[in-house]
Order: sequence, then structure tokens, then C-alpha cells
Amino acid sequence: MLVVETNTQQLVIKVVASSPKYLPSYESSGAAGADLKAAITENVVIEPGKTALIPTGIFLEIPEGYEAQIRPRSGLAMRSQVTVLNAPGTIDSDYRGEVGVLLINHGSIPFTVTPLMRIAQMVVASVVRASFSQVDLIVETDRGSGGFGHTGH
Repeated sequence: MLVVETNTQQLVIKVVASSPKYLPSYESSGAAGADLKAAITENVVIEPGKTALIPTGIFLEIPEGYEAQIRPRSGLAMRSQVTVLNAPGTIDSDYRGEVGVLLINHGSIPFTVTPLMRIAQMVVASVVRASFSQVDLIVETDRGSGGFGHTGH
């Protein structure tokens, strides 16, 4: 079971793990993300420019109104140019399959994922569901439709 503190309350996320060693864990008192580990028995080599779906050995029961975001680990990105391809990946509250992490090697040499390696981090976040209303016009702003670096920064 993963317990997430929200102010003075705790959010409990039920976890089925194929082994206790695969349970997500916060590695410092101020960590926003719980580390996810590679649930593999043999090394997996990711060639430069290639991807691999790495199992974590965990299945989550996330309460409605929350999601789990799968994010890269900064150390892997900095040292090895390995990151989560679809970052942040979203685990919805109604998903019950095994959590997998899609890693990509942006580096120039092969990267080896080893058993129990910390491969990503998981951040639990609340979700606001919107109601979408079709209209003919939306309110104009000073920015307008400028995007993708339009301010020069």
C-alpha cells in the first residue's frame, strides 16, 4: 500500500506487487515522486535511439479524482540521456493493468537496465474534470493565438 500525505490527510493507494521489493518508495523526506523499479530478472539493453517498455511489477488502485504521473529520473537523464518517452505518462484511476515505463535512450551508447534499477518516478496528483461547452466565439486576449516561443524567450 502506498500512502500519500495531503496536508494533514493521507491518500491511500492500494498496490499489488509481484514482490515487496517492487513497491514504490520515496527516497527523501521532501521527494514529490516515488521511485519505480525495474521488475526484470535479466538485463535489458536499450540501443541508442531505441525504446523499451520496462515492467514495474506493480498494479495500482488509484482513488477516483486522482492520477499517477510517470516522470523521468533526472539522474538517468543527465548521466545517460535516458528518459521516459511519453513523459509524463498518466495512470488513470480506472486502469488496473501492470504499470510499465516506456524508456528511450537519447544517448550515443547502449544503456543497460538492470533488475531493481530505479527507472522513473511516480507523482500522485489530483484531477479536475472539465465540462466542455461549444460556443461560436471565445474572449480575445493580448496574447491571442501566439505560441511556441512567440515572446522571443
